[in-house]
Amino acid sequence: MSKTNFLQLDGQILHCFLVILEEGSVSKAAERLDVTQSAVSHTLAKLRKLLGDPLFIRAGQGLTPTEKALSLKKPAQDALDNLKALMDQRPFDPKTEDLHFVIAANDMQRDLILPNLAREVRKEGVKLSLEVKPSGVPSVSLLRDDRCDLILTPLPPDAPDLIQQKLFSGEMKCFYDAKHTEPPVSIEAYLAAEHVEVHFVLGGVAHDVLKAPSLPYMPKPTITVSNFAGIPPFIRGTDMLATEIEFMHLSSLHELDMTSLPFKTEPVSIYMVWHERSQNDPAHKWLREKVKQICSKTPLNP
Repeated sequence: MSKTNFLQLDGQILHCFLVILEEGSVSKAAERLDVTQSAVSHTLAKLRKLLGDPLFIRAGQGLTPTEKALSLKKPAQDALDNLKALMDQRPFDPKTEDLHFVIAANDMQRDLILPNLAREVRKEGVKLSLEVKPSGVPSVSLLRDDRCDLILTPLPPDAPDLIQQKLFSGEMKCFYDAKHTEPPVSIEAYLAAEHVEVHFVLGGVAHDVLKAPSLPYMPKPTITVSNFAGIPPFIRGTDMLATEIEFMHLSSLHELDMTSLPFKTEPVSIYMVWHERSQNDPAHKWLREKVKQICSKTPLNP
């Protein structure tokens, strides 16, 4: 392994390797790390290239480590322990620093998470300034080009140099005005209804998160708006519908009625995503931990 390859190793890669080694499965490692399977696969592919060894061989439903992988277990754990000791010795006190972060999030994630974050850190006496910008369906370049420090999204961009962590999950629901219409009770009624849908200014459609194998096609929207706050004015007083994640009833869609969809859907997860260059920075680690705490203490995770 060349010196250049050696410098590309970091704690996140080593931690992912050790979890795969313990679980013997990419899918189980992804579940334990709260990331997508593709993110774990990207990390494993990067490590295989750096080390010049397959590391794991598929055997039945699982993975069998190579001799090289087994020999790396202790050195990898030792390296992680040393990194942790290095960070533990590095002084950082959020109350003595002026912290500024740029966070990319559409209005759903923004309204659900960031106001509570701002209020809590103010109570703690932390000087935190936030710049919140819309993410649309976020691209890799948002983080890679240093245009933001953190992304909050249900559609995490996927790249080897990006790191992601799941914050919470929810079901997709039907939003409507109960004073003017009944919710759809069948797929046919759902498809026949008129729909309001979010098409982000920066590109992408909010419905991209909807995974419903039994739905034959996505209905063409009657109205498209640029953010979630634009949905209620079109729904009120009509028989139109909107399909969004259930937590929207805590923010932009709180005045609308909500019910289950007449078909099965897969849960939708919200992730925070950051670039590997900020993985071990104490200020960034503090921010990510605060975001996790906010999500764990709100109705997002009852």
